[in-house]
Amino acid sequence: MPRGDKSAYTDKQKRKAEHIEDSYEKRGISHEEAERRAWASVNKDDGGGKKSGSGRGKEKGHPAAHEGGRKGGRASANRPAAERSASAKKAAATRKRHEEQRAHH
Repeated sequence: MPRGDKSAYTDKQKRKAEHIEDSYEKRGISHEEAERRAWASVNKDDGGGKKSGSGRGKEKGHPAAHEGGRKGGRASANRPAAERSASAKKAAATRKRHEEQRAHH
């Protein structure tokens, strides 16, 4: 089977890759790069395509999909309250500034 042949993937994996690809494209990534990243994510999540053999079907969960929230939460939890507060104030000011810029256009 040549590289790039997706026949060894389940329909569910193909759908999953399609959704991931769409979301990358929405964020302005080229079609080719989005597709490449999407399949990489499916492989990371599910450990590659479907493989034959009784009892090979394992519950997969969505490991890659959960990573982001955990990382973000851990990062901010380690920072002192004053720093978090300063960061929030800065973000609010930026949002306000951007909103004013949008109103003028």
